Amino acid sequence: MAVIYHTTITPTKVELLAGWLPGRPWYDGPAEPELAETGGFRLDDPQGEVGIEFMVVTEISEGRERTYLTPMTYRGDRLEGADHALIGTTEHGVLGKRWVYDAAGDPVAVAELVALLAGRTEAQMQSDSDRVDSDVRVSWDGPGLSGAVDSFSTSDDPDGTQVSVRFVGAPADAPQHAVIRLARALEVGEGPAADGRVVAHWLSQDGATARGCFLWARPDSPAS
Repeated sequence: MAVIYHTTITPTKVELLAGWLPGRPWYDGPAEPELAETGGFRLDDPQGEVGIEFMVVTEISEGRERTYLTPMTYRGDRLEGADHALIGTTEHGVLGKRWVYDAAGDPVAVAELVALLAGRTEAQMQSDSDRVDSDVRVSWDGPGLSGAVDSFSTSDDPDGTQVSVRFVGAPADAPQHAVIRLARALEVGEGPAADGRVVAHWLSQDGATARGCFLWARPDSPAS
């Protein structure tokens, strides 16, 4: 169970993201964005070491509202070999120095995202400890995801982020690989046709609730 601490964080997560977002190929906003946290959910690390948060932030400029999915992990030490995914460091009022990573490049987050799609774990409330977020809708209609994550690769493009996963220990009739697409620029709606998806909500700047597809997934083959 993830423990949520209501304490100071310096710099804040939103401040870290304001410096990181403009370098992403899927970002379409000003070089110095003003961001507001507008939604999200968390996943639990079974070992209780890594914080996993699927945060939503909204940026408004020139009368246009843009909303982005920015999943992050929080670690007490640097993750070896993951400097490409490092967003920055912050000082937590209780836990001390934390290394903040893009969750799409963190093996713990990828494994728990697969577990979420497979129905082996549940989304948690973003700001409350030990409370399931029943508003997050998860579906998987493909063959069962029964293998453990063996390895993965992550790539960004103008349309979002792709995570290609290889499983180990899966039965011959179960997927050996899967592709997960993170919809970084969020839009209202169910998203494209897919075997699996995660649909959740965020708040628009006028206070209304919007719902959209955070990510979708499908089984894959090694040759594709």
